[in-house]
Amino acid sequence: MAEPRKIRMTVNGQAREGWAEPRRLLADFLREDLGLTGTHIGCEHGICGACTVLLNGEAARSCLMLAVQADGAELMTIEGLARGGVLHPLQEAFWEHHGLQCGFCTPGMLMAAYDFLRVNPDPTEEEIREALSAVLCRCTGYQGIVRAVKAAADRMRSAP
Repeated sequence: MAEPRKIRMTVNGQAREGWAEPRRLLADFLREDLGLTGTHIGCEHGICGACTVLLNGEAARSCLMLAVQADGAELMTIEGLARGGVLHPLQEAFWEHHGLQCGFCTPGMLMAAYDFLRVNPDPTEEEIREALSAVLCRCTGYQGIVRAVKAAADRMRSAP
């Protein structure tokens, strides 16, 4: 068995470090070693999107990456979306527009939506549906999620 390796990364604006075997998944490292349990593990094959995080500013499936691959990287998890106890406009919109039910897909859905709105701040409903099709939700039928992302986009564009 390969020896654990010390890895360092910035997670949600904070320098973090830990030891990881070369085969340890980033999702497991975040949840079990760093205590950031908001990142959910669903399919472990990169299909469901529940484990989506931002890696160096872009959406990535943390169940498909090894923790050692994130050494030196900047990560943002669902825990980093709210700031100072204030919900992000996306989180507020999901709450207001009933964009969640069981909540299992919600962290990945929010991170995927955050990444999408970063590159497309004024999306159409069709563009939202296409962007979020990579995150599976079995409960909502996506209607509330699409409304929430649209509302958040509108709110974020009009924010000072």
